[in-house]
Amino acid sequence: MGFAPGRCVEETEHAHPVTLKRQGRVCTLILNGELYNAKELGRELKADTDRNEELFLLAYMQYGPEFVQKINGVFGAVIWDETKKILFLFRDRIGAKPMFYTQKKETLFFASAIGSLFQYPGVDPVLDENGLCEIFALGPARTPGNGVFRDIYEVLPGHYLSFADGILKDHCYWNVKSQPHEDSREETVEKTVWLLEDSIKRQMESEETISTFLSGGVDSSLVTAVCADALREKGERLQTFSFDFEGNRQYFQANAFQPSQDRPWVEQMVTYCGSEHRYLECSNEKLAEYLYKAVDARCLPCMADVESSMLYFCSQVSQYSKAALTGECADEIFGGYPWFHKKEAFETDGFPWSADQSVRQSLLQEKWIRKLPMKEYAEEAYEKAVRETPCCTEDSPVEKRRREIAYLNLKWFMATLLDRMERTSTWYGLSARVPIADYRIIEYVWNVPWSVKCEDGIPKALLRRAGKGKVPDEVLWRKKSPYPKTYNPQYEALLADRLREEVLQDTSAPIRAFLDRKKAERFLNSPKDYGKPWYGQLMAGPQMIAYVLQINYWMKKYQIQIKL
Repeated sequence: MGFAPGRCVEETEHAHPVTLKRQGRVCTLILNGELYNAKELGRELKADTDRNEELFLLAYMQYGPEFVQKINGVFGAVIWDETKKILFLFRDRIGAKPMFYTQKKETLFFASAIGSLFQYPGVDPVLDENGLCEIFALGPARTPGNGVFRDIYEVLPGHYLSFADGILKDHCYWNVKSQPHEDSREETVEKTVWLLEDSIKRQMESEETISTFLSGGVDSSLVTAVCADALREKGERLQTFSFDFEGNRQYFQANAFQPSQDRPWVEQMVTYCGSEHRYLECSNEKLAEYLYKAVDARCLPCMADVESSMLYFCSQVSQYSKAALTGECADEIFGGYPWFHKKEAFETDGFPWSADQSVRQSLLQEKWIRKLPMKEYAEEAYEKAVRETPCCTEDSPVEKRRREIAYLNLKWFMATLLDRMERTSTWYGLSARVPIADYRIIEYVWNVPWSVKCEDGIPKALLRRAGKGKVPDEVLWRKKSPYPKTYNPQYEALLADRLREEVLQDTSAPIRAFLDRKKAERFLNSPKDYGKPWYGQLMAGPQMIAYVLQINYWMKKYQIQIKL
C-alpha cells in the first residue's frame, strides 16, 4: 500500500501499519495519503497525537466506519478491526488515491497498484471481452470501479468496503447532491473565494518545501498567488515550475484547443508573485523513453505522452521540492472544457471527449471490430453515468443536461487526470496536491447556476471572479489553453520508427494480434491532424501511435492472457 520508488517521506511513513489498543479493542491501519483537517480532528477526538494515521484510526474507533465523513483529505486506507474480525477498505471522496482489490473464495487481496495483486498465486493478468473494450473503446479512461483485468476491481471514490466472514459489501458515504442554490451572485463569489483560500492553505501544510506547478492559466496562477502570499507573510519565497517541450517555440501550431503558448503568461506571473522559478523542458527522446515508464507507474496503458511528459517533469521537480500544489480539476468543477459550451458537444449522445469511436477502431483488424462490442460498451458506460446523475425536480431540460455533463466530467474525465497526477508524481516521491478539488468546493459549485458559474458564456467565470485582486487581469481572463504537448515533427517520426521496429517488424509483438498492419502503415504515412483529438483536448494522431506502443509494452510486460 502506497509504496513506489522515491516515495515521499510523509506518505511512506503513513504506509506502515499502525496498531492501537483502546478499552479492550485492537485495530490496525495502513494509510496511504494525507489529512487536511488533522488539527480539527485532533481537537474533536481530544487526541494527544497529531500523526495522521493515529488520528484516522482513533476516529474509526470512536465513530465506526462512518467516521470517514469527518475526514478532509486524500487517502486509500485499510483498517483491520481485530476485535470485531472485520476488514475495511476506504477511499477518499474524489479518488485521488488508488485502491484495487480482488476476491478469491474467502480471501480478499488489496493493493494501491494493480500490478502488486499479481504477486498472489491465482491472481493472473487476464483480459476478457470487457477488458479489451476498456482498452480500445474507453482508454485511457476506465469505467469507475473497473480494474481492466478480469476479476480486478477498484474501490469507488467516496465509498468504502467491509469484508467479514468471506462476505464483501460496498458502502457509499459521499456523492454530490443536487439542491436549489440560495446564495446571491455576490455571496457565491465570496463563498468561493473563502473555500479556495481555505483549501489551498490547508494543503500547504507540510514538513516539505512547498512549490506549485505554474502554466500561466487562471487555475495554476490563482493557486500560485495564494501560496506566494502565504509564504511571503512568513518571510519565505515560493518555488514554481513550468513545463514545455524542446522545439515548441519553433513548431507550435495554434488551434482551437491550444490558442497560445504558456511562457509569456508564466513570465508575467513569476514577476507578479516574485517566485523562484524553473522552466523545465522535455526532449523528444525523453518523451518517448518515459512512455513505458508511465505504463510502469500506472500499471495500464495511459495518456500517452500527455502522461509520459508529466512523469518526466515530476522526476525533475522532485529534485527541488517534495510537495507541489497544482491547479488540476478546475475545468471539471467550474466548467472550463469546450464540451461544456459548444452546442454539438452539449448535444452529443456519448462521452464528449471521445465521441468518435471510428478513430479508435481505425487501426484494428476487421475481425476484432466485428467481435468486440466496443461501440455498445461505450454507450452503455455513458448511459449508466447519465442515469446516475443526481438532478433536482426543478431542473429544466437544459439544466438537467448541464448536470449530466458536469457529472460525466467529475466521475470520468477528472478521475483519469487525477490518476495521471497521482501516479506520475508519487513515482518520484513528489506529493502533487489538488486544492481546487476539495470536496467542499465540489459540493458548493455543483449547485451554482450556470448563469453564475459561466456568466456571459465565459468558461470558469466564477473562478475568475474569485481570483480578482489576486491575479493580474490579463492572466485572470486569459482564454483557456490546456497542458502543453509537443508539436515537433521529429517526435512523430521517432514514434513511427518505433512502431515499425517494435510492432510491425516484430512477429512476437503481442499487439499484432489486434493490429491491422496495412492500416497501421497507411496511418503512419498520412498527415496527422493536431486539431482533432480522439481523447480529450490533446490526444491526436501522434498520441494514437504512442498509445498503441504503450498497449504493446503493457501486454508484453505482464504477459497478459486473452480469454474471451
